[in-house]
Amino acid sequence: MTDIEKYFAEDEVRVAAPADVVRELVRDVIGWTQLHTSAVHAEILADDGDEQLIQIWKVADEHSVRTWKERRRQHADRISFVHESPEAPFASVTGAWTFTEQDGKTLVKLAHEFTVVDGAQDRAEELTGRLHEGNQDFLKTLAYAAENREELDRLIISFVDPLFIAGDIKDIYDYLWEADKWEERIPHIAKLDLEQPAPDVQFFDMETSTPDGSSHTTRSVRVAVEPKIVVYKQTRLPALLDGHTGHWKFTQTPEGVIAEARHTATIKPSALHILGEGTTVQDARDYLRRVLSANSMSNLRLAKAYAEERAGV
Repeated sequence: MTDIEKYFAEDEVRVAAPADVVRELVRDVIGWTQLHTSAVHAEILADDGDEQLIQIWKVADEHSVRTWKERRRQHADRISFVHESPEAPFASVTGAWTFTEQDGKTLVKLAHEFTVVDGAQDRAEELTGRLHEGNQDFLKTLAYAAENREELDRLIISFVDPLFIAGDIKDIYDYLWEADKWEERIPHIAKLDLEQPAPDVQFFDMETSTPDGSSHTTRSVRVAVEPKIVVYKQTRLPALLDGHTGHWKFTQTPEGVIAEARHTATIKPSALHILGEGTTVQDARDYLRRVLSANSMSNLRLAKAYAEERAGV
């Protein structure tokens, strides 16, 4: 019997923050999507305290999204993980995050061990390089987030706006998912160019006007987790922001549907002058709460009218 060859990729970083702070950032797979550029969405599918089954969606390139399920187990000084049913050319993927406090800092290591399917051995070097690149990218984000957590708390604004709709959840979902119809349906959208590389993934470039008369062009990726949620992330941002994620979420009730719009935005301090000389972070928070909420609530009201008309309400 031939032994299966294993391949390894391990990288590390020293973080000027306590180990418990760093570990909690790694554990928070939901919040990670706001911090890490390529992370689009994560869902916790099962959680018994010591072990979690999570699903992760990540931008692979400008036109595609990868998703996988990962089982994580919590240990005293590390978090281990196993990818379930990894996509070829991987046959198996396991690994761990480890956290060691040293002289007031935390040494963080991220290691992967993998095997490949038959016939893919010649790709091992390429795959190892991809994992090293991904590890280093994740560790860079982790170090920044841990070392700047108080500043990020000040710069990140997150809120949810709900609206009751006496209509069918499928009609509401379709109205907000069918971005190719938004130019006709939604007044503040001037232009939208859509790509849909998979049934549950969209990329689009969109020109949007805000209530104060300004406009901007952004690129977004959206993932549908039908029928309960559509998540999005802007991959090309307006000048004021360093990050913007959100969702449309739909909750069925006996009387109808609670539809909610969530926004999480990270303010770019160097761009505050865009809103006028002397603009503070709090001014920018107030501005974003007002304009982002106005646009998304306008969309929800249009979806409400559409769904309730179809329901004969």
